[in-house]
Amino acid sequence: MTGVHLGMPAFPDAAREAVRDDVLRANLRRATHTIRDKRARAVAELADWDRLRAAGKAVKDHTLRHLERYLLQLEQAVTAAGGTVHWAADAEEANRIVTGLIRATGEREVVKVKSMATQEIGLNEALEAAGIAAYETDLAELIVQLGHDRPSHILVPAIHRNRAEIRDTFRAEMGRWGRPAPDPLGDDPRELAEAARLHLREKFLRAKVAVSGANFMVAETGTMVVFESEGNGRMCLTLPETLISVVGVEKVVPTFRDLEIFLQTLPRSSTAERMNPYTTMWTGTTDGDGPSAFHLVLLDNGRTDTLADEVGRQALRCIRCSACLNVCPVYERAGGHAYGSVYPGPIGAILSPQLRGTGSEIDASLPFASTLCGACYEVCPVAIDIPEVLVHLRERVVQGGPVTRDGIRVTIRPAHGHTAERAAMRAARLLLDHPAALRAGERLLARARRLRPRRLPGPGRAWTATRELPGIPAESFRDWWTRERGTPQ
Repeated sequence: MTGVHLGMPAFPDAAREAVRDDVLRANLRRATHTIRDKRARAVAELADWDRLRAAGKAVKDHTLRHLERYLLQLEQAVTAAGGTVHWAADAEEANRIVTGLIRATGEREVVKVKSMATQEIGLNEALEAAGIAAYETDLAELIVQLGHDRPSHILVPAIHRNRAEIRDTFRAEMGRWGRPAPDPLGDDPRELAEAARLHLREKFLRAKVAVSGANFMVAETGTMVVFESEGNGRMCLTLPETLISVVGVEKVVPTFRDLEIFLQTLPRSSTAERMNPYTTMWTGTTDGDGPSAFHLVLLDNGRTDTLADEVGRQALRCIRCSACLNVCPVYERAGGHAYGSVYPGPIGAILSPQLRGTGSEIDASLPFASTLCGACYEVCPVAIDIPEVLVHLRERVVQGGPVTRDGIRVTIRPAHGHTAERAAMRAARLLLDHPAALRAGERLLARARRLRPRRLPGPGRAWTATRELPGIPAESFRDWWTRERGTPQ
């Protein structure tokens, strides 16, 4: 994950700026509440949702345990079907491979299907540096690109923009990228969609190269699968002569039949539809039908390091539905940009620090960007226990310890800024290990309760700046139990 996302301030600082933006908060509140209410109704239609959820979890866990075997099977199947497989250890290698493949065609522009993986590696910026123009064709991604903006949501990248802002962006920027917006252009959704359709149509018909990601890869057949709602993806996947797909290694599933689960759970969890409008599948190349050259770039970029963590690896189950974002009270108020990653919200808070490490200020702060309310776990269609991973990563940030980086087991030092927290935890452990000292401390606090400050000094100031210090009871639980029930044994 490169480019503009790194170098951002820690999440609390970025979020503090975001919550002051009344327009942003209104846009997010309206959109997330609408999506999550529709999702709840769509999921309630299935009596076996819990079993589908468990099945999805089981398939992903099984695949991750045997990832090497299924990736090699996938490579063999794709090659047999006429495709070419490339392996990329990191973002730099993936960008170099894709840039070289495009240059080999002699083309200087490509059309793109919405892809989190290509955003993760900063592909558009790498292509621009090589003199290649990359045009986003997903409507929301187009809005973000024309506005020189960054995505803030996995499913709806332009969720932070309202119709008036989109209209102004189309008016000002479309002409610089190709066909200008119609004049006059209003903010009615149908007018905006038609302006985008006309703008993109000439690019679809002209482009000789397309770049995509994939929602799933089937090891058994070598099939790539893309779920979408607009049809732009299908235009990219069928019209150009060369198709390059950049896909994270965790997206593989063993058999074609496994798609049966995700064809039901992903649309309902993401767009609240019983079935997504467009499901495009392709296997290698076919003479006279679709692209004549297909390249699959399998991306690691920290995924096998994440796989080495027995607790954190469950983040690799993610199918990018974004349901966790829509129920998260932190995301609703702070928005996606505060996370400093193409993966915002709860899933980003556990995925980004594992893919990138916790060495930067923003990544060390992400595991703390949560209330641990558990709403994200409840809606996850593959049962990722996000709160569990958040607590696990918090321990890593505060305490340091062994992690895997670039396939090598190393020991990282605790992050800066947690000295007082570590001291408090050590003091608590010492006190809890000595019941007599704990009992004496509880009685002392009870007698001094009238002296309780309303705000804590020093490092505790940040905690009490937004909440009151809890009151101290007149007697401890131990003393109450002794008085009511007798001396505990």
